[in-house]
Amino acid sequence: MRPNIVIVMTDQQRHDLRKAAGYPLDTMPFLDAWSSGGVDFAQAYSPNPTSMPARVSMFTGRYSQSHRVRTNHNVIDALYTEDLLDVLKRQGYATALCGKNHSHRKPSDFDYHDLNGHLGTEEQQSLRENEQELDDFLKTLNFIDSMQPSPGDVTAQLPYRNVSSALRFVDSVKAEGKPFFAWVSFAEPHNPYQVPEPYFSLFPPESLPPVATGPADLAGKGPRFTWIRGIWEKVLGPDIEARMQRDRSNYLGMLRLIDDQFKRLITGLEERGVLDNTLVLFLSDHGDFIGEYGLVRKGPDLPDVLTHVPMAWRGPGIVKQGRVEQVFVNIVDIFPTICDLLGAPVPFGVQGKSIRPLLSHEAYNPKEYATSYAETGFSGLYWDDEDDLTVQQEKACRNWETFDCLNTWTQCGQMRMLRKGAYKIQLDMMGNGYLYNLETDPMEVKNLWDNDASVMVKTDMLVELTAAMLRACDPIPSPHSRYRTKLHPKGFWFDDDWRASDPGVR
Repeated sequence: MRPNIVIVMTDQQRHDLRKAAGYPLDTMPFLDAWSSGGVDFAQAYSPNPTSMPARVSMFTGRYSQSHRVRTNHNVIDALYTEDLLDVLKRQGYATALCGKNHSHRKPSDFDYHDLNGHLGTEEQQSLRENEQELDDFLKTLNFIDSMQPSPGDVTAQLPYRNVSSALRFVDSVKAEGKPFFAWVSFAEPHNPYQVPEPYFSLFPPESLPPVATGPADLAGKGPRFTWIRGIWEKVLGPDIEARMQRDRSNYLGMLRLIDDQFKRLITGLEERGVLDNTLVLFLSDHGDFIGEYGLVRKGPDLPDVLTHVPMAWRGPGIVKQGRVEQVFVNIVDIFPTICDLLGAPVPFGVQGKSIRPLLSHEAYNPKEYATSYAETGFSGLYWDDEDDLTVQQEKACRNWETFDCLNTWTQCGQMRMLRKGAYKIQLDMMGNGYLYNLETDPMEVKNLWDNDASVMVKTDMLVELTAAMLRACDPIPSPHSRYRTKLHPKGFWFDDDWRASDPGVR
């Protein structure tokens, strides 16, 4: 019997702010306990720390330079043969989108949809009084934050509504006997950082663990980091440090709210008798600075706080392993993994690989999961303050009241990143490089690029990064005559125990 599939995706959730990941505060106790009964990947990465590119990568199994949705403004450029929704529909699944979309798919492509964004419900529908009050409140926050508790209780919040709509969908399809797929997509803990009581007071600003880095560390991170800090100082004003501390508090409170709603979802599936046959995946599309380097939200480059994400799987066919530390996985691996679990062919053009051997605790070649790769940038040269363009002209900012951290300055150029073992390498199109040992320097403050003692590590990482970039080259379009593209049916590169009988021409 084909399993039901539920993907729970948060937006902009840091990987390390859970007790299971070593954080001193217990922000997500249910997720930690639930994931201990499945596989909780400690080294999961986003292929691009931007919502739409990452989400399109999840559905297509392709990197952003290949699927071409390299920014939040390139949705019409999505390039692929078939995606996750195509495969699931062909397999007879009823499909639902509950929450935030921000992908290449239209809501109408799903059999059921109930949409919201960061400012509330996006579709015309009758709202309860407390829901409408919250939606109105969200629109006053300029996409930034709130220094007071949000109006209403938890039932007004968007994650609560998302879970309610997901359970309504399950109720509607259960009688049909069809397997279902639900994408439960929370718009939080993304800004505007807001949360109601009791979550607003759950992690008081004055009692939070100190951040590991601050504005003094920005200079070593490159000019885009110092530039965006200058913008935040203008937008948030003289109270910037206090506001960021409150933002941290709100963010952690929202993690607990999400945790409670995830528990409600799992409990709801269990009460409906479908949980035992439901594959559940919990992850985020990318991370958030949320105080580190004196920054919030996202924007420049590929720091670990933005690319490193939570990812936990549990359900039929998945062997209980708890926290798995050594292997590297990526959001692009989700689609081919689901294909593998369903016994469905992986569509041509998919660049991720199945992680089923990790989930089922089977033998595998360690090389397959020894690295993880990410990319960002829409091309061209870097923009800077010497150019005749302002954030107001570009519409990234309105009278210093709002600010879009994804803009011409933070998204221009090209940058690539690779993780392997304890190390991380980052390189841009101008040859500017960064090398970090994340075991001794988890917040990437000490750049080892010019360190004589790190020459051998740097050489190895440059080779690995180059190889990863070549593997990420797009096989689409394939040659139109004679030549045959040889691709492993599960996306592997280092499996020597298979031979293609007829790779075919795609």
